[in-house]
Amino acid sequence: MLGFISVGAIIGIVIAALVVILVIATIAWIISTYNAFIKLRNNVDEGFSTMDVYMKKRYDLIPNLVETVKGYAKHEESTLTKVIQARNMAMNSATTEEKMKNDNILTGTLKSLFAVSENYPELQANQNFMDLQNQLKTLEAEIANSRKYYNGVVKVYENKREMFPSNIIAKMFKFEEKPFYEVDSEEERKTVKVQF
Repeated sequence: MLGFISVGAIIGIVIAALVVILVIATIAWIISTYNAFIKLRNNVDEGFSTMDVYMKKRYDLIPNLVETVKGYAKHEESTLTKVIQARNMAMNSATTEEKMKNDNILTGTLKSLFAVSENYPELQANQNFMDLQNQLKTLEAEIANSRKYYNGVVKVYENKREMFPSNIIAKMFKFEEKPFYEVDSEEERKTVKVQF
């Protein structure tokens, strides 16, 4: 009799169906989690690339700024040399971590350049210097915004990479840790003292 199926056969079919459903659900979860990691990793890369574009514009602006200052501040050769060296180190960094570290150094040398420029009123009145300074201020704001975006997407990526159960997929497919952009200088971390 074909119409009669035993209770044991029904239980076997149900168990087999549950196993198949469980395997399909597991495979679907792995694929979904892997694709989410790819999307997040691409967001991190895009965030860093955006920041890198603004930093490149800043690197291109620095020689013009240094040349303008050089014409007025001939006694400040060591400061100007440090700015150019910091720019070259930042431009030629090989890794993301190196680029971030060297960019922080460059930011510090630029601050010293502007501190020097305050000692030369003729330089402060120079239209070319003022234009370059304003361009640099705009670029610095763009860089700051792109750093915020980069750190935001790194946070989302790192949360997914470290939290259970997605951390299993991260380890299985070797999704590596991404660095946050942090300020290295203790001077920049201090509270600003305002006096009138």
